[in-house]
Amino acid sequence: MTDSTLETTDRGAFYNRAVLITGGTSGMGLATARLLLDEGAHVIITGRDDARLARAAEQLDKPSGRGARLLTVRADAAVLADLDRLTAVIRERHGRLDGVFANAGVGVFQRTAEVAEDDFDHTVDVNFKGVFFTVQKALPLLDAAGGGSIVINASWTLHRGLAVAPVYAATKAAVHNLARTLGSDLAERGIRVNSISPGYIVTEMFDAANPDPASHEAIRAGVPLKRLGQAEDIAETVAFLLSPRSSYITAQDIVVDGGLTTAVPAS
Repeated sequence: MTDSTLETTDRGAFYNRAVLITGGTSGMGLATARLLLDEGAHVIITGRDDARLARAAEQLDKPSGRGARLLTVRADAAVLADLDRLTAVIRERHGRLDGVFANAGVGVFQRTAEVAEDDFDHTVDVNFKGVFFTVQKALPLLDAAGGGSIVINASWTLHRGLAVAPVYAATKAAVHNLARTLGSDLAERGIRVNSISPGYIVTEMFDAANPDPASHEAIRAGVPLKRLGQAEDIAETVAFLLSPRSSYITAQDIVVDGGLTTAVPAS
């Protein structure tokens, strides 16, 4: 099934489409899975922890029994053997993929002098290597669908320097460029590739990096829309990019940040 043959009936814009979401057990990945399930998709989410996967599956099954269209697979995006197993499971279950949200990521927020080699390697392995090979391994499944759409989760930090995120920001800049390159490389296969750059979004990673609630007010004050983003804000953007509504958009980055990177708050 390609963009042009997608059913857009009252059964939902993603009716019968198969979409992979890596890192789907919380935050932006979980919110996107919920939205796509509401729109009729068959959704595959990954995570590295069985308990978190089980909890996510329970949350996504409520309140309407959507679990029949949900597949959870324990997989580490940085481990190629896990990605091979993941694609084999998807091939057996669905035979194809219509979309991919390469969302799995980690953040080590330290100043340059504090970064250890293990932190560097882990961040690069998940945020860059993991994204690249997630896409590569998914290609035969996207080809089986006659094409599709890939969305890569980047970050606002590729547009504006952040002192405590030298390695994290560099990996996000890498996948931002990767989305542009893949958009060129895969266009002839009918595969569109875009990235999104979320601003300050309330997730577990955000809370871990900003444990003091008082700091949230200072962060909010720097956002022209005067609020922190919600995971659902990202889910809506990802759904748009995965759908035929964006059929002439590829190799682009969509910034979803409340104006953080491009506008100065009025007061």
